[in-house]
Formats: sequence, C-alpha cells, structure tokens
Amino acid sequence: MEQLGLTLVFLFTLFSLLATGVWIGLALLGVALVGMELFTSRPAGDAMITTIWTASSSWALTALPLFIWMGEILFRTRLSEDMFAGLAPWTTRLPGRLLHTNIVGCTIFAAVSGSSAATVATIGKMTIPELRKRGYPEHMIIGTLAGAGTLGLMIPPSLTMIVYGVTINESISKLFIAGVLPGLTLAALFMGYVAIWALVRPSAVPFEAALSLRERLARSRALLPIFVLILALIGSMYLGLATATEAASLGVMGALLLAWAQGSLTRQAFVESLIGAVCTSAMIALILMGAAFLSLAMGFTGLPRALATWIASLQLSPIALIAALTVFYIVLGCFLDGISAVVLTMPIIEPMIRSAGIDTIWFGIFIVVVVEMAQITPPVGFNLFVLQGMTGHDIGYIARVSVPYFLLMVAMVAILVAFPELALFLPQTMSTRAGN
Repeated sequence: MEQLGLTLVFLFTLFSLLATGVWIGLALLGVALVGMELFTSRPAGDAMITTIWTASSSWALTALPLFIWMGEILFRTRLSEDMFAGLAPWTTRLPGRLLHTNIVGCTIFAAVSGSSAATVATIGKMTIPELRKRGYPEHMIIGTLAGAGTLGLMIPPSLTMIVYGVTINESISKLFIAGVLPGLTLAALFMGYVAIWALVRPSAVPFEAALSLRERLARSRALLPIFVLILALIGSMYLGLATATEAASLGVMGALLLAWAQGSLTRQAFVESLIGAVCTSAMIALILMGAAFLSLAMGFTGLPRALATWIASLQLSPIALIAALTVFYIVLGCFLDGISAVVLTMPIIEPMIRSAGIDTIWFGIFIVVVVEMAQITPPVGFNLFVLQGMTGHDIGYIARVSVPYFLLMVAMVAILVAFPELALFLPQTMSTRAGN
C-alpha cells in the first residue's frame, strides 16, 4: 500500500503540472522535487545539480544536436521538390501510383532527419498540393503521409534511439544499424497496403503516363547527392569507420555542401537552421534533465525496484511482457511525446527487460515502433498537429485516416517478436569500434 501511495503522489503531481501547461521538462523536475522533499532527507538542490550535470555531460549526446542541425539544414533546401520530381516517374507503374511517393519520400528523408515531424513537413509541403491537383483521394494522401512520417523515428539517424541509448547506456551506432531493416519492412508494409487498396478500388487512382527509363533516370539525378549522404552516414557506422557522433558531424558537413550546391545556403537559412536546432536540442535536453532527476527521486523511494519485483512475481513470459508493454506505451503515447515517454519509463522498464532476458538492442527497436504509434494517436500526436496545420483538416479526421497505418505498426510489433533477427542481424555483423 505504501508503494501505491507513492505512485499516486508522483502521478497526481505530474499530471497536475502537465494540465496547467507547464513544459514537460519542468514538470518532471517539479515531480522530482516533490519526491525528494517528501521521501528523502538528502538536500534536493544539491542532488538536482549533481544529477543534471551527470545526465548532460554524456559524450554520446553530442550526436543529438548535430543530427537535428543536419535535418534543419536539409529542411530548408529544395530536397522535397527534387524528391517528388525524382521519385514520381518510378512509382507510376505501381498499384496506387504516386501515393507511394509519400512513403518512399518519407523513407529517404527519414535517413537524413531523425525527426518524425520534420519528415512529415518536408515531404508533405510538396506532395500534398501535387497529389491533390492530380485528383488522388484526400484520405489516402493524408493517411500515407501520417503513417510514413513516423519512419523518421525508425530509420537512422533517430533522435529517439539516441535518447534511448543514452538512457540505458547502449551503443547508439548499433541501435541505428538495427533500425534499418525494420524501418524498410515497415515502409514495405505501408506500400503493400496502398497497393492492395488500389487493386480493390482501381477507379479511385488517377491515370499517370509512364516514362521511358532514360527520362526517369534524368529526373532522378537530383536525388543522387542525398543517396550518397545516406550511404556515407549508415555505411561509416556499419563498417566501424565512424561512431554515431562522428557520423553526425559528417552529416552536417554533407548537408551544408548539398545546400550550398543547390544555392539554398543563404545567410538567413543558415541562421534559421541553427536557431531551429538549438531550440529542439534545448527542449530535449530539458526533458532529459528532468527525467534523470525524477529517476533519482524514484530510486530513493524504492518504487522502481518494488514495481519490477511485483511484475517479476507475475512470472510473465517475455512475449506476455512485450504484449503488456505494447498496450502500456500505446496508452502512454496518447498523452506524452515519444522522447518523454522513453526517458520517463526506462528507469522502471529497464530492470524488467533485463531480468526477462530481452536483448536491449531489440527492445530499443520495439520502443521506437510503439513510440511511432504515439505520433498518430490523439490527443497528443505530433504528426496529427503538423498535418492539421498543413491541410486544414481537424485532428479527428486525420486520426481516422491514420488508423490502417497504426494497425500496420501493431503488426510490425508482432513481426519483430516472431523474427527478432530482423533487428539483430545487422548489429551482430557490423564492425565494432569503441564509443557511441
């Protein structure tokens, strides 16, 4: 009963602060302060300073602002226009035709962004007007974009993977490489659904004239630099030539060169990309600081240990535990963004998965999939908000047309459970190098 009382105090304080509109990072710090004052004799201020410094001084975290800056730079280039022009000729013969440009475009941009919202905004600002003009169904335009935009969290570089790796002290490079095959599999599931829908309703898909191979290659030349950048990023980590942080530095340099070559590297774009990267990085850093302090406060109360012991006493099989955690994170994702959900729960969840013998690399990919679901679940679904601003539709409509892609992500969890090698094969074969 004592542990239940502690849990209720923490939850009541957290949701009270969030309900007043307080930033998530500050809310976490506030909850931790309440816990330290009520349940320990240690000076809260001293503990907070020490914990925040320890959580913020991780070398692996330097990859976070670099990857964010790379995405911000590319967001301000002509990448989206070049991407649609280059991908459209290759999808005209597929069932569903140009709807696949949303999925393939998001897959490609996810490999240089790391942010789901940035992926949706970048691809959507070009594809939505084009697909509407050509007469594609509105629900499929928005649904494919909402679903495929979540790939920004799965395909490396992923901001959620960096946060997860830092939180549980796991190799970020291995997590990145582990996300490649599951990310491509999820993209294939999305494309498969679109193809089946188009075969069932062929009259709903506008006609598109097919181009010759020479014309398709000519229109795709602008995509070559971005493919080179993607291969350099992922290849350098897979071959052990660079850590995640060094690959991030390489990505920033490549993004700057690409923007300069396109003529979009103006002084204003450079400053705006820096400001955008600083704002996003500061937001995530504040959440990480608050979560680290809350973890310390909860550790003093013994709540994580007690909860882990209670779940262990249930003697759940690893599959039953994963099923329970899937439901837990889906519900949590309705109220918190992905990064907040990860840092808030890992101190409690990590002992459970380790005692159950679940591989932490595999679990990282699982976490990303269920966090992806949170991007398209109301009331707090970042992709829903981005699409609302871009399309003018209400959140309810966008959430409804996203349901098939949410269900495909649930299917992806089942695929990961049935075939764990999908996430573990590449990390096991990659060349290793010290560091993250």
